[in-house]
Amino acid sequence: MDNTLKSLKNSLLHNIANIPGWRTSRRIVVIESDDWGSIRMPSAEVYSRLRDRGYDLTGSDYNRLDTLESNDDLSSLFEVLSSFRDHKGNHPAFTANFVVGNPDFRRIREAGFNRYFYEPVTETLKRYKGRELVLSLWKRGMAEELFKPQFHAREHVNIVRWMDALRQKSEKMLFTFDNETTFSGEGDYNFMEVLDYNSEADLELMKDSLTDGLDLFESIFGFRSVSFIPPCYTWSSELEETLHRGGVRYIQGLTVQQIPTGSFGQYKRKFHFLGNRNSFGQYYMVRNSFFEPALSGYSDDVDRCLARIAIAFRWNKPAVISSHRINYIGALDKSNRDRTLPMLKKLLSSIMRYWPEVEFLTTDTLGDMVARGRDHGQP
Repeated sequence: MDNTLKSLKNSLLHNIANIPGWRTSRRIVVIESDDWGSIRMPSAEVYSRLRDRGYDLTGSDYNRLDTLESNDDLSSLFEVLSSFRDHKGNHPAFTANFVVGNPDFRRIREAGFNRYFYEPVTETLKRYKGRELVLSLWKRGMAEELFKPQFHAREHVNIVRWMDALRQKSEKMLFTFDNETTFSGEGDYNFMEVLDYNSEADLELMKDSLTDGLDLFESIFGFRSVSFIPPCYTWSSELEETLHRGGVRYIQGLTVQQIPTGSFGQYKRKFHFLGNRNSFGQYYMVRNSFFEPALSGYSDDVDRCLARIAIAFRWNKPAVISSHRINYIGALDKSNRDRTLPMLKKLLSSIMRYWPEVEFLTTDTLGDMVARGRDHGQP
């Protein structure tokens, strides 16, 4: 298929995906950003250690670029966001989807890999250089309405599969563990698919993790998270009752939900559109735009995102942009942040130039609009 035909096909699919669901005549932009609080690659020193040991990291963007956000990362991001206001005075605020805990490597090792333990992210921050201001910066971002935390996971690791791999005690897995990373040693794999399972028996552990994580989120940020984004867009619908009991009203995601089957990498598919509801009255919030310059490999990420926003607005839909934390991290490779923040600034400038009536909202605010049936809400 030549590039022109492929482009036309993609444009058609993007338009079709925006047809069903809740509508609004308002030009709303929401930026949803996942993975805040997770450890990923602990440091440049650990990255070098793994590379020198012979691990193949060349094709692994998450292991090459992504790490726990630093003081400089947040300050630089907030500087960009605070420099813009829409016609109602709103800054473009990130819906920051948080991982609120990370593996407690010391306790897991002491237990002989027979039990899993985690630590709150507030404890993780104490062990990482250049993160002494991160907690206060999260709160500053909230106070200045630049950064609205929501729940992503208790930890960004599939506990069952990671612990099973550790109990094999291979040299490769033990070396990555000793360097306090969940990297498997292969490709980009970090056991990230938190809610995938080997058998339905794993669901009880996942329900406990979600309940515990939502409570921990409240203890850190002082409020309940009303939305949730399943890691890797993968979850069993059986978990939605647990989320409902935990106060989650809105489930972020794509048009396609990947439902585990018990076989690694094999999923059933369930389709969602903006504003449709499940049996617990929870609303699905669907991403329809993407700004991932650290991941995409494209040189025209700004233009691609603007094109998706234009399609959303054409169908009277809010533009819900996916933009992961990795795009704004410079602690491992400063050139990553130095390259992507000007691109974010260009994107925001372009949005305001093309659509001066734009309104910047966060997921919880948009969800409340959908739930109240504002504009052309679906029954």
